Amino acid sequence: EKALEHVGLKVIRTSDADVVKGARAVVLPGVGAFRDAMENLHRLKLYGPILSHIEKGKPFLGICLGLQLLFERSYEFGEERGFGVLEGEVVLLPPKVKIPHIGWNQLWKKKNSSLLDGIKEGDFVYFVHSYRVVPKRTEVVLTTTDYGEEFVSSVEYENIFAVQFHPEKSQRVGLKILQNWALAKELIVYI
Repeated sequence: EKALEHVGLKVIRTSDADVVKGARAVVLPGVGAFRDAMENLHRLKLYGPILSHIEKGKPFLGICLGLQLLFERSYEFGEERGFGVLEGEVVLLPPKVKIPHIGWNQLWKKKNSSLLDGIKEGDFVYFVHSYRVVPKRTEVVLTTTDYGEEFVSSVEYENIFAVQFHPEKSQRVGLKILQNWALAKELIVYI
């Protein structure tokens, strides 16, 4: 919340479906288990408004679990359905690495995007996760990161931008990425 305010956004933290329905942009952060998150979104009646927001082409930013929830399914604690707006699944990081993946790691660009303006190849961001997304369509992949093997660390598709890392904990690089998103989606304008 503070990181978004720092880059010039007005933030309303809410679990009110009507507020989500009227939002210009939605940021879905998250830590924890996929199944619990989906159950909470349904219980709070936020699943429909968030899905509708995305389908209408309004700006959406997913952070950590907020990225994973965009995909069709996760295998954390059994199979669970996600929003399904991006094709693919969420699977455990490879068994040869320490889980969870906690700490600083590098971003490797897979395509050009205004969301990465001012971000250098190999810049470090902060991660806390045990699962990774495996998109069916490689063209949605914006960055990858190496942790035992390459995994997708951010995606961009139409109005959707989502990251596996925590931009709010990633200092200059994270703030720059949030600022780029806000500028690209015309949520803030610098004169």
